[in-house]
Parts: sequence; C-alpha cells; structure tokens
Amino acid sequence: MPEIAGWVILGLLSAFAAALVAIFGKIGLGEVSPIPATMARAIVMAAVTSIAALAAGDVRELGSIDRKGWIFIGLAGLAGAGSWLAYFAALKIGQASAVSGLDRLSVVFVVVLAALFLGESLTVWKVLGAALMVAGAILIAR
Repeated sequence: MPEIAGWVILGLLSAFAAALVAIFGKIGLGEVSPIPATMARAIVMAAVTSIAALAAGDVRELGSIDRKGWIFIGLAGLAGAGSWLAYFAALKIGQASAVSGLDRLSVVFVVVLAALFLGESLTVWKVLGAALMVAGAILIAR
C-alpha cells in the first residue's frame, strides 16, 4: 500500500474541520449576529493556537518574523477576518451546504492568484479541476 504524503492527510483533516465549522457555526448562530459570533470564534481560535504554540515551544519564533513577513501575515489575517465575517453572515441567512460550496471556490481563486503572483504553473489539469469545482459549487448552491 503506498504511503500517503503528510500534506494530504493534513489537507483532508483541514477539510473535515472546515465542514464542522459550517455545521457547528450554523447551529451556534441561532439568533446571534454574525459579527459577535465571528468574534467568539476568533477568541477560541486565538486561545487554541496560543496553547498549541506554547506546547510546541514555537512562541519564541515570533521574534524571527521579519518586517515583510509581518506585513504579509498581517494581510493574511485581515483577509481571513474578512472571510470569516462574510462566511458567518452568509451562514446566518443561507444553507450550510450552499454557503460552504461557494466558500470552497477559494480554491479556484488560489489557483489563479498563485499563477499570477507566485509563479505556479497553470496546467490544463488545474484549469479543468478549477472548472469542475465551479460547476460543483453551482450545483451544490441550487
């Protein structure tokens, strides 16, 4: 039996956890506004990631992040916060499966943006996969 690459296992674990975000988030929103719900989620995530960094002994590495790193990690944080706010707002008013399907179109955007800004190859297979993801998101959102 072939060995599965670590990044594949972690990617699948990430996908499963993201599925739980949609389910738990939809249930948890109830009558709560998406903004404080997103804030509560961020507080829990900050606590969990802080504990993980402390447990792994990685906190001291914060000092090794250079100015460019801080700028881009900060921008990633801003983008993530915007994504979470929009996701919870959409989840509040839409079906979890449809919202999640549309949210996964981020993969399509990553394929295009990675080709433009990171120099990653834009192969026929990637374009076909992205097109299928768009078709899947449309079908799931119906």
